[in-house]
Amino acid sequence: MKRQIAAMTLLLLTVSFAFGMAGKEEPAEYPPEMDTWLQEAKLGPYEGTQDWDEITRLAKEEGEVVVYSSSSRIATVASLFQKEYPEITVTFFDLGSVGTVEKTISEQKANLFNADIITTGGSGQVIHELLGNYRLVNFVPSMFVDQIPLEMREPLLNRIVEGYVLMYNTETYPDAPPISNIWEITEEKWRGKIVVKDPLASLSNMMGLWTIVQHADELEKAYKELTGKDLELSDGVPDAGYEFIHRLLANDLIILSSGSKVAKASGEVGQSDPPISITGYTYIRYNKTKGYVNGIVTPMTPFENIITPVYTGIARQAPHPNAAKLFTAFLLGDINMTPDTVLTPPWDEGESALMLKGLAPYYEPGSRSPRDTVPLAPGGEAWFDLKSWTVDPDFMWYEGLKVQDFWTQEVGK
Repeated sequence: MKRQIAAMTLLLLTVSFAFGMAGKEEPAEYPPEMDTWLQEAKLGPYEGTQDWDEITRLAKEEGEVVVYSSSSRIATVASLFQKEYPEITVTFFDLGSVGTVEKTISEQKANLFNADIITTGGSGQVIHELLGNYRLVNFVPSMFVDQIPLEMREPLLNRIVEGYVLMYNTETYPDAPPISNIWEITEEKWRGKIVVKDPLASLSNMMGLWTIVQHADELEKAYKELTGKDLELSDGVPDAGYEFIHRLLANDLIILSSGSKVAKASGEVGQSDPPISITGYTYIRYNKTKGYVNGIVTPMTPFENIITPVYTGIARQAPHPNAAKLFTAFLLGDINMTPDTVLTPPWDEGESALMLKGLAPYYEPGSRSPRDTVPLAPGGEAWFDLKSWTVDPDFMWYEGLKVQDFWTQEVGK
């Protein structure tokens, strides 16, 4: 028990560190040494016109790019990049979302500037603690500006965006999802049959659940639509968002250690009474690779999908800034890709790999490029039909720790 308590304490400290102190002031100007680097690297206010012949030449001279990533699939990106640019070695670190933020902050506080690229989810922490405190620089390759909506390239470039949904077992429920209102999963008939990955172990899952809390007004209306009654808040619960979390946890929510286990719980065949999972949309891919039978819960009130961004930026005082620029462009795919481009699996081989480039490992249902010229992956065509909420970095930063404290308190009851 002592080990469990110690582990939980360490985890909470790590996540709290990632949230940071929401009320602290952000610096008003670049530190002098960073400003000098920005001028030399032609970044930030000194970017000017991007000369891609020069950038490519200088990147090859630099010969290396160091990447801190929240995704294990960065290994595939690195391999594809090195095939196209054999002169440049990719050194990558698969750190998870919390670890990527933590390592970046701790190293830079120690005046260690080892990374070139930081790519991770965790909107509040990334926007306010990293970008807001000049630990990152936004860089959007000029050839893609017209293909990426403003909100996906400012204040920080989205490398991909992913969905967060509810999934159900289509073998057990072949005609329609078993629920159509989010409040149903707090009812007695679903006691002990809702599964989620621990949000304190994953910023992506945290962002998804916390975004539900943010939309208290919509949740209150949804409750009345379902029951015909006004929502009554429990003692000490401030609004409908927190009430939803309170009731969900009180209904014996099952919290697992990995998204793969969550997808298996709802999607494995041969179940008579399977649970509903709350998880990343991308796990629908296991229907093809593992034979699961998960389906997206739709229609559902008041939302069906939560959009979570995965950012990429150039690290402060990156030692290989031009290689970082070239790697950023590679992450976004071939400029000539259009919605009519025909891509065939495997995505990371042959002509498909040449077109998708750094998108290849993430080309799957439930994940999409910020570019409006990249076709959706097979199985993900429903993306634009889903009622979606988008993660709000400001809510995550200023309110996230409060929601985390409430969650921890409720879990401990």
